[in-house]
Amino acid sequence: MTSSSALWQPFTLGRLQLAHRLALAPMTRSRANADGTPGEHAADYYGQRASLGLVITEGAQSSEDGQGYLNTPGIYTPEQIAGWKPVADAVHDNGGHLFIQLMHVGRMSHPDNTPHHRQPVAPSAISADQDMFTATGPQKTPVPRELSTAEIHDVIGEFRDAAASAIAAGADGVEIHAANGYLLHQFLSPNANERTDEYGGSVQNRARFVIEVAKAVAQEIGADRTGIRISPAFPLGGLDEGDTEAVRAQYRYLVGELAELGLVYLHVHHLGDDELLRSLRDTWPAALLVVRYGREREQIAADIDGGLADIAPLGRFALANPDVVERLRTGAALNEVDPATIFGGGTAGYTDYPALTET
Repeated sequence: MTSSSALWQPFTLGRLQLAHRLALAPMTRSRANADGTPGEHAADYYGQRASLGLVITEGAQSSEDGQGYLNTPGIYTPEQIAGWKPVADAVHDNGGHLFIQLMHVGRMSHPDNTPHHRQPVAPSAISADQDMFTATGPQKTPVPRELSTAEIHDVIGEFRDAAASAIAAGADGVEIHAANGYLLHQFLSPNANERTDEYGGSVQNRARFVIEVAKAVAQEIGADRTGIRISPAFPLGGLDEGDTEAVRAQYRYLVGELAELGLVYLHVHHLGDDELLRSLRDTWPAALLVVRYGREREQIAADIDGGLADIAPLGRFALANPDVVERLRTGAALNEVDPATIFGGGTAGYTDYPALTET
């Protein structure tokens, strides 16, 4: 079994009482309907994993511009709000709590994948130069259109509205996606953000957009229902945030400013700079969630035991094991992920992974 006593201790997260320190990490599954409503099996999928306590959903785009991939859900239309309600109900009925991740991909998109088929938007007109899967096969991400200052304020408003929509759908809170190469992360990265206005140039200016989004969302739904995810130095979506000291300076400033907002948690997708992680732990006054890239089963509790994290979200282990909490408690074997069914499709590799009682 996963023997860490700390892992199984209860935890208070804002308004929520969690039975342990595990959570479901957000994972894109590309099974939404064409109109951005959650797919017909989404409630089953998330409900199956409610024993994880804190269930963080896949990224839900905050607008048409926010969509990057085929068949990802949104949270900006009445139909999408209605589509998320059964998901929230399923999680709650099975004892869990739902946070919907709010996502805007920025330049990590292709016109073929969005409802309006327009050019993607970004902090600067610099292509990610990444392969994007579309209905006609892989295509390169195009050069995006640089957002005007007024449009940046519009996007902040879209995040605010999406947060309100998530609560209207029955979610317990939201996670702002400022990681993994998407729009907020692009503003933080000097090789994607060459702006010369108040949103570019200095560490402080590059962080401004992220801080303003977080502030707007917290004002709309409450800081105790607002989390945020970052991924310092992750080279995703063509981003290069500079050398180690540059990354540390950027994120120490950003997290220090976010700490003033009283957000309920900070979620770090951690690449391995433990000195930075320790400094963020020392700065952040609330709950800290840490996912380490490539972490193995025996390492799940390490950051909690070491005082570097409060909660350990699970990705691939939870994807393939709807009852992963019970499996970790008892030391039972884990199902392996089928890579061919991670994205898209029906129930195969989505809701049909067997639980212990079915094996």
